[in-house]
Amino acid sequence: MTERHDVVIVGGGLVGASLAIALDRQGLDVALVEATPAGQMPAVFDQRNLSFAAATVNALTVLGVMQQLRATTGPIRRIHISRQGDFGRVQLDAVDYGREAFGQVVVARDFGEALEARLDQLARLTRYRPARFVGFAPGDAGSRVLRIADAGGERELRARLVVAADGTRSAVRDALGIGVDEHDYLQTLFVARVRATRAPDGTAYERFGDAGPTALLPRGDRHWGVVHGVARADADAVAALGEAAWLARLQREAGWRIGRLIGSGERSGYPIVRVVAQRLVAERAVVLGNAAQTIHPIGAQGFNLGLRDALTLAEELTRSDDPGDADSLAAYATRRQEDRERTLAFSDGLARLTANPSPLLKPLRSLGLMAVDAHASLQSFLVGGAMGFRGDVPALCRGESV
Repeated sequence: MTERHDVVIVGGGLVGASLAIALDRQGLDVALVEATPAGQMPAVFDQRNLSFAAATVNALTVLGVMQQLRATTGPIRRIHISRQGDFGRVQLDAVDYGREAFGQVVVARDFGEALEARLDQLARLTRYRPARFVGFAPGDAGSRVLRIADAGGERELRARLVVAADGTRSAVRDALGIGVDEHDYLQTLFVARVRATRAPDGTAYERFGDAGPTALLPRGDRHWGVVHGVARADADAVAALGEAAWLARLQREAGWRIGRLIGSGERSGYPIVRVVAQRLVAERAVVLGNAAQTIHPIGAQGFNLGLRDALTLAEELTRSDDPGDADSLAAYATRRQEDRERTLAFSDGLARLTANPSPLLKPLRSLGLMAVDAHASLQSFLVGGAMGFRGDVPALCRGESV
């Protein structure tokens, strides 16, 4: 028997689950195909630290997700940007822009639990788990047929719209014949929770270096979230460091702005490869989130960009009775173009420029830092993007209900 749904979302991670919640408000019959069994969290919901832009906080509040968080979030009230060995720095304060905070730091596992609690409240959502996408079967002009495999074997799902939210190595994207452009930064980012002699005060520090960025994020549990970039060739050696040596390395890279580092939790490493889909839509199908673009985490743009994908799609689907209508999907792709291209350019450009050790770039970077710190217009441009207000912003990101 073939199950029928308006929308089938493949991938139950951060973006796929958020889209399911947004679509439920519209009365659509939505199905979520998830690799993880009930009662377990996807691997993405680990101890890494997510920086939610203000636009993301707005949207997740309207969707009722922020209210489900049990752990305290860490407000980002100030941002301090510098580069090791260069002159100049940029300091931004939310008060100067009439805001209490630029965003919030949320632990991925806490966010996963909040999403799960909200998903449990959705009466119309069908969840296939654990299940994996196998491929497409012949459909018709009004639908696509997906083949999925679960404990009972293979089954077919018929959907008017298929959404690929299954991550960087998206099987759905590949089955749709959508190619990708890749760039390996030859960096590995380590994430951990650390304690310091100074408790978080709402300041987020971003320190650039030859091997990548080191960020210190103010968590809500009186710890700091660390993101530390190293050259890929050094990753195994860094992973093998004992706690004392690991903290000493961080201290050298980050400096003493938060005092002495005195303890670290478990650390995890993630190779950084940029993977960008060459198209966002196909016949009755959309790719979004990391399946559409996996970018360098510098500037904390990845999840925020993916969520804006999901919310823009949800908004476009309110304009037609057919969620897979070609005109609606074309409008979605057009709306996402500016935000996507500008965010991709910002992330990639910043990653390459700040990690380039050439002495010729040092004075240019220093002048750039000083110029941004001195000119309000440049700061406003940077702040607007950092808070998620770039391009055609979905209404939910402005705190408005669709």
